[in-house]
Amino acid sequence: MNRRTKTAVLGAALLLCATAAAGAATASAPEEGQREATASASAPGGGQREAGATAPGGGLREAAALTGKAKLYRSAGDDITFSFDAHLAPEHRLDPMKATGTFEWSHYLNGKGAWAKAKVDCLVTGGKVAVVSGVITSSDLPGAKGKRVGITVQDIGRQDRLGYSWATTGTPVATKDLPKCVSSAPFEKVEKGTGDFAVTPWQPPL
Repeated sequence: MNRRTKTAVLGAALLLCATAAAGAATASAPEEGQREATASASAPGGGQREAGATAPGGGLREAAALTGKAKLYRSAGDDITFSFDAHLAPEHRLDPMKATGTFEWSHYLNGKGAWAKAKVDCLVTGGKVAVVSGVITSSDLPGAKGKRVGITVQDIGRQDRLGYSWATTGTPVATKDLPKCVSSAPFEKVEKGTGDFAVTPWQPPL
């Protein structure tokens, strides 16, 4: 089996047979040096601003956020899209498990694949990396509804990266008792020109 054929096999269905190896990682509070990190003040395409205690207009900025939409790169031509609308309100700065919002993803190749949507139940960000988790509320993948999944995003800017909790299990359906805010390393790359993800760093008092 040549390299191109292997790539096509691995990319056949992200939701059904993701076999990329990646170590599971639990998000942690940001290091002291990350306090000076900058974050996007708006959805993808917005300008950068210094992360601080207040937002433009004088109100408190949200404690953390992950937003945006983009497609992943696959040489075999898979259509893989992830979108995020996850937020942690200022008053919940000390409790990432009070994050709200949704995230969605889909994967299709040659007319076959699946999609899913999850309700956010945890969001932790540090610098330009975010880990979000949620419970699947709707999907056309049998057995997926009710399962918790986690996704990691690295907001590089030029070409963001992404990882997911089912990277080593092969499918979200096979994941059992996944804790909140747990995912894999961001081993996938966003396809250039298809979108962008934006991370607002969490800055709890340390």
